[in-house]
Amino acid sequence: MPEKKVHIGLLNPKSATNVGAVMRAAGCYAADKVFYTGERYDRAVKLNTDTKKISSRVPLIGVENLLESKSDDIKVVCVDLVEGAVPLPAFEHPDNAFYLFGPEDGTISQKLINQADAVVYIPTIGCMNLAAAVNVVLYDRLLKSAAHVTDNALIRQSRDNNNKVKVKSR
Repeated sequence: MPEKKVHIGLLNPKSATNVGAVMRAAGCYAADKVFYTGERYDRAVKLNTDTKKISSRVPLIGVENLLESKSDDIKVVCVDLVEGAVPLPAFEHPDNAFYLFGPEDGTISQKLINQADAVVYIPTIGCMNLAAAVNVVLYDRLLKSAAHVTDNALIRQSRDNNNKVKVKSR
């Protein structure tokens, strides 16, 4: 069975804090790569918040054009508050997805929207923070997949070292 691919594309992110939080989400939800465009992140990277050092496992790659790095087997999914988009709860994630997110202070261009295989939005009141939107989309993907693990071994592997708390049997 072929391995599923999950890539994340960030269009000109302005905040190193948000990119660091996106990297943490990429690690938590087993994304394969994160790409970004623009120069704002490079200027702000000194404030990096990749506290789990996810970038050592998930590449963070600066590119001129997000779609140039896409292989033919990956579907482009734009995530933005765009009229006519599909609400995330009704969306069926493709096996191989390249999720594109607009900048914190802007939107995805009409040109990219037109090239997408799907356009989805998260039905919130008001717009979400970039990193929060990435977390919600990747969690929705996990929730709708049959491949997620739900056991104590995962909890032990994932929690911080100072957390040894257990639910007491009743």
